[in-house]
Amino acid sequence: MAYTIDQLKPGMSASTSKTVTETDVILFSGISTDVNPAHLDEQYCKTTKFGTRIAHGLLSAGFISATLANKLPGPGTIYLSQTLRFKAPVKIGDTVTATVTVREINTEKNRVTLDTVCTVAGNTVIEGECLVMPPMAPAP
Repeated sequence: MAYTIDQLKPGMSASTSKTVTETDVILFSGISTDVNPAHLDEQYCKTTKFGTRIAHGLLSAGFISATLANKLPGPGTIYLSQTLRFKAPVKIGDTVTATVTVREINTEKNRVTLDTVCTVAGNTVIEGECLVMPPMAPAP
């Protein structure tokens, strides 16, 4: 189901959860061409403050996109902008929950501002806000 601008209300919220796997990190490295050793080299990572490999920040942020596209506002949503503040690392095996919450609606411009947050075990790993264009109502 997709929500059009007239169906959205401030405070509406939706979430998506995904456990980050080794395969996710490897595939994201290939797709993005981000081969930073912080994501791929366990020996290198043992020398860092994290002590182990961490997932790409934008891999976790992608779960925000999935929530917007699949749940709220839903299919047909166009992502216009996003701010991200990375608060903590995500490790392989962590379950990331991305939550979007409607903050502001501009009916005239068909724009919605949503607060976005990703958590792992209740701890915030990413926070920000986005601007989207929800799907238009079908023609009568």
